[in-house]
Amino acid sequence: MIEMGGWAFWRGTLALMIGSFMVFANVYVTQPLLPMIAHEFSINELQAASSFTITTLTLGLSLLFYGPLSDALGRKKIMVMTLFGVTLTTFALSFANDYGSLLLLRALQGFFLAGLPAIAVAYLGDEYSPHAMAIAVGLYISGNTLGGIGGRLIGGFIGEWQGPSAAFLTMAVVSLICFGLFWLLLPNSRHFEAKRFQVHTIATNVAMHLRNPMLLMCYLIGGFNFFIFINQYSYITFVLEDEPYSLSAKYVSLLFLTYLSGTVGSAFSGKLATRLSQPRIMSLGTSIVMIGSLVTLQSSLLAIIAGLFINCFGFFLCHSTASSFVSKNAHQAKASASSLYLVFYYLGASVGGFYLDPFWQMGGWGAVVIGSWLILGGVFIVTLMLGHRHANPSQSLTGKSV
Repeated sequence: MIEMGGWAFWRGTLALMIGSFMVFANVYVTQPLLPMIAHEFSINELQAASSFTITTLTLGLSLLFYGPLSDALGRKKIMVMTLFGVTLTTFALSFANDYGSLLLLRALQGFFLAGLPAIAVAYLGDEYSPHAMAIAVGLYISGNTLGGIGGRLIGGFIGEWQGPSAAFLTMAVVSLICFGLFWLLLPNSRHFEAKRFQVHTIATNVAMHLRNPMLLMCYLIGGFNFFIFINQYSYITFVLEDEPYSLSAKYVSLLFLTYLSGTVGSAFSGKLATRLSQPRIMSLGTSIVMIGSLVTLQSSLLAIIAGLFINCFGFFLCHSTASSFVSKNAHQAKASASSLYLVFYYLGASVGGFYLDPFWQMGGWGAVVIGSWLILGGVFIVTLMLGHRHANPSQSLTGKSV
């Protein structure tokens, strides 16, 4: 097994960090480009936002497929193949000359993007010792945040300078470099043991998790929080590029540096869990997002930025706690339980824009915040219900995997 500190440890961990950066940079590269995409293809805000949400939709739906497939075919092979698919589709996006082609390629890209997130932790579990794995997982997840920020900065700065096509081409070059490094650095699997691919097993485990009330409530909390959080960012880009702010794409992309407060929120969640129950932390995180959303209603640009910092802290406080809660409370088939959480998470991102768009059309950003509060208020109630059930575990249903 790969132990902490050796060359193999740093090779493998760096490879997964690079792969994670590549995946999430490609997911989020379009978000600062949305106003430009709307203008270039003469489409409305919802249609432009679909270039982002279609990717999270196909990514989310593909997560349950890749884990069992890798059990049968191997971890590194599938991660390499899917990252190569990401690189090819990103190159193709730079030549998309109509909205339909852009949407189709982003959907295909989402299918490939799911490969690494679905398999990376399983690879670490196969090849790393438990202590080394704990360290490597934390470093790997840091690549998610850096990729999200990096992709948005590439989209914003290159997009403003040369347009969306140039942004995709730059992202493709970055992806090609990341792909090459990932392929060369990641050690080959040495402890992988193939298992039969059984659709029945997948379906049975998914059904078991959905029948567990505590897991289902946690899935809803994570999914609906992301449903609001990530789509608020999509609509705020249209607010800030319009009067009275008139921010260009590169300055709008800097807005996503507010995600750094989310890193603090994620780290803080572990320490807070020593004092509060996890459902109570989810309640706290959700309420902080509600407060941050209210702060963004101020006309001051600084107040909007402050509100987004607050939102990020609260969201990631809740999200990291919910992820941990799923792992602790899924007593069997933990991998599929965690994958199912991510399915809800990314499906939330995919459909939230459709919910918020009528509010946007009706009353702009103020109405978007009202719509956000309606959902977040419901999420807060679910966190209280989860807390009650968690305090009375005899009320929970526990299924059995096959």
